Amino acid sequence: MSNPKGKLVIIGGSVDRGSFSENPDDLKRNLKFFEKGILKRITTESIKNNLSRFEIITTASSIPEEVGEEYIKAFAQLNVLNVGVLNIKTREDANSADSLERLKNADVVMFTGGDQLRLTSIFGGTSFHHLLLDKYQDEDFVISGTSAGAAASSNNMIYQGSSQEALLKGEVKITGGLGFINNVIIDTHFVQRGRIGRLLYACASNPINLGIGLGEDTGLLILNGNSMEAIGSGLVMLVDGTQMRDTSISDVDMGAPVSIENLIVHVMAFGDHYDLKNRKLTIQHSMMM
Repeated sequence: MSNPKGKLVIIGGSVDRGSFSENPDDLKRNLKFFEKGILKRITTESIKNNLSRFEIITTASSIPEEVGEEYIKAFAQLNVLNVGVLNIKTREDANSADSLERLKNADVVMFTGGDQLRLTSIFGGTSFHHLLLDKYQDEDFVISGTSAGAAASSNNMIYQGSSQEALLKGEVKITGGLGFINNVIIDTHFVQRGRIGRLLYACASNPINLGIGLGEDTGLLILNGNSMEAIGSGLVMLVDGTQMRDTSISDVDMGAPVSIENLIVHVMAFGDHYDLKNRKLTIQHSMMM
């Protein structure tokens, strides 16, 4: 398959506690995270800039109405006014003529945070999902996801696993995602929740997947399904297992600690680029005055 014409923006989540979508008391404060330029960058990358049609998909959230309203307000601050909220609750909704028509007319869709299993179980294999994949492949179209929306973007998805227990065999649970990008696996709220262990485990269990750990306030802009640029104020951690020499993952009992030799770890900050195909990081050095 050829490289997609669309753009993918994955975001690690919000500041403070939890995800942007699941803390109603923190919603307005958490919008500080977007003031770092991530929403602005999504807008400028879209085909019509601030005149683009945005659809906010709040399916993952337990408080979809509140989340949708806060996104509308946040975009309005950027003079982006053509914004709708799609609260698709069932697979029937995802196959409805109205939902498909709105997706056809959208230039940007943004998946909010919450529960990534709601995204995959409601959208997976529906007409909406297939149209999303087609638009991303064939059009100058932007898909963005924050927190759960980011985690569900890849073909493989972490959906469970405590940070403390992550390097024990069987503790990290992985299932299929929405498949906007292949051969990566994404974890969010990465630095703040100490999730390095579960990303290491995920990469050791299938080293073809590049592990992407997104810190809060942080995202990746991905072009052509390959070229990644760090955006936002935090850090992105990459785990490359292709050079892994050995692991005990297939030998130890369930619940036992896992050994891993020679995983490669990179850390990206604002402006750094990573070539997924060639597994090459380019650091953006500041010019000395």
